Amino acid sequence: MASKYSTKTLDHLGIVAGVCEKIRLIKQIDARIPDTGRTVTVGQAVQAMVLNGLGFVGRPLYLTPEFYRTKPLDVLIGAGIEADDLNSDSLGKALDYVHQAGITELFAEVSAHALKTYGIQVRFAHLDTTAFSLEGAYEVDREIDDDEPQPIQISYGYSKDHRPDLKQAILGLISVNRTSIPAYLSAVSGNVSDKTSMPEMAEVYLKQFAADEHPPVLVADTALYSAETLKDLSNNDWVTRVPATLTEAKAALVSNPLDEMVESERPGYRYREIASEYGGIKQRWLVVHSEARAQQEQTQLERKIEREQEKLGKQIKKLSRQRFNCEADADQALVKANRGWQFHRLTGNSKAHTRYAQAGRPTEDSETITDWQLEVDLERDEEKIRMRTEALGKYILATNLLDPQELPAEELLTVYKDQNRSVERGFRFLKDPFFFTSSFFLKKPSRIMGLLMVMGLSLLIYALAEHDLRQQLVETGQSIPDQKGKPTQNPTMRRVFQMFEGIHLLTIDEGGRFRRILTNVGDVHLQIATLLGAAVLKFYLFEDTPL
Repeated sequence: MASKYSTKTLDHLGIVAGVCEKIRLIKQIDARIPDTGRTVTVGQAVQAMVLNGLGFVGRPLYLTPEFYRTKPLDVLIGAGIEADDLNSDSLGKALDYVHQAGITELFAEVSAHALKTYGIQVRFAHLDTTAFSLEGAYEVDREIDDDEPQPIQISYGYSKDHRPDLKQAILGLISVNRTSIPAYLSAVSGNVSDKTSMPEMAEVYLKQFAADEHPPVLVADTALYSAETLKDLSNNDWVTRVPATLTEAKAALVSNPLDEMVESERPGYRYREIASEYGGIKQRWLVVHSEARAQQEQTQLERKIEREQEKLGKQIKKLSRQRFNCEADADQALVKANRGWQFHRLTGNSKAHTRYAQAGRPTEDSETITDWQLEVDLERDEEKIRMRTEALGKYILATNLLDPQELPAEELLTVYKDQNRSVERGFRFLKDPFFFTSSFFLKKPSRIMGLLMVMGLSLLIYALAEHDLRQQLVETGQSIPDQKGKPTQNPTMRRVFQMFEGIHLLTIDEGGRFRRILTNVGDVHLQIATLLGAAVLKFYLFEDTPL
């Protein structure tokens, strides 16, 4: 009897499944959620969604059975699971159970265990939020009990996606390490502002470190900087940016000229450290100047000045044509016309004009009328422009770590700049078109919350793999080829995933006797898998394995 052959696609999914196994993702979730009696446990369903999300195939989540028909499910998730078991009903129910367990609490437990497993120490925790725009109407969950976590509201709000026409949900994320490893996740209603949500997230996250001798330093943007919030966080260490709208900040930006600043080790930056107190909290302020930012803002300022001058030119023409009944009315019109301009002012005087009250040839007893007309000049307000120019390219960082030895000024700048590398990098990953954010087809807010947690777990797995590989490459002195074939110790996992394309698991049926062989595995694949550890390596060591 002739042998029969069939193949399943493994590609990079062995890396994803290996990291999931290393942090015991399925067991962590199933330990929190009681046995549902379903063929696929909640933990297995979540891992299936993570694998789908990191598959980078652009398929919406409801086509998961189609995605898995070409994958070795018994290897990646567990024995006895068929592709059709991973249907929309199965996954939707799993999201319900995840919501009932509490997405924030569940995610925090998985992430904390993962960080401990990988031995990652948390010194700085970066906090930020982003919005996910959603199309369609969303049902109110009718089946949520009072003792269960309440779902968020999918609603209109300030849109960071610049889509005010769409409803949205807000995702809050706290990430650690430069590779954007998420440590905390929270879903927030679409109409809640950062000034409300971020302090709440910070407080909840930091509670878990109450007994630690050295809890992490919280790093956030201006939404965290208010007198009330700083008092609430007085027992914690923090770094944040000071809103430029504060009176104290405006003064500091102008009163610290560039020639009095210290040149930073970071090219194009200067800074000056000053003492401050706001909200009753003593602080160190770092007034920072960015050369690149100053050039950009200078161009923007010149455009604003030019546009304002054009508007005022039209205003002057309009004023010059107007006639007023008295000098006071003319002067009042000039005062009113001067309001609201940032870089210019109108000057001038009123001039009386006498004319006959009636048209036609005047007579000796014809009445005359005196009206008033403005003669207006346009002047640049050089003092206002100077103050705006002096503040160009500057911003202020604040911390309650008063000892410069504990957090030197240079490190303070680096820590804040890492905010963009950490949380913002994670948000870019989650909103990438290759990811499954477009699969927000779910109509229940509670399931949207569950899906946001799954997306956070996908980022966690991706970031852990990237962090571990980069660390192992440096520690062992090895490198792998980048897109141009040059050696690198700092690869992205997307590049690594691309390198694993084309790896298949071949099954040979020899009259009821089955064998499995892994194809297209090269030296670089084994090098990467070895560096990532035994949990990953085992997925790429099939050699004529009998079933």
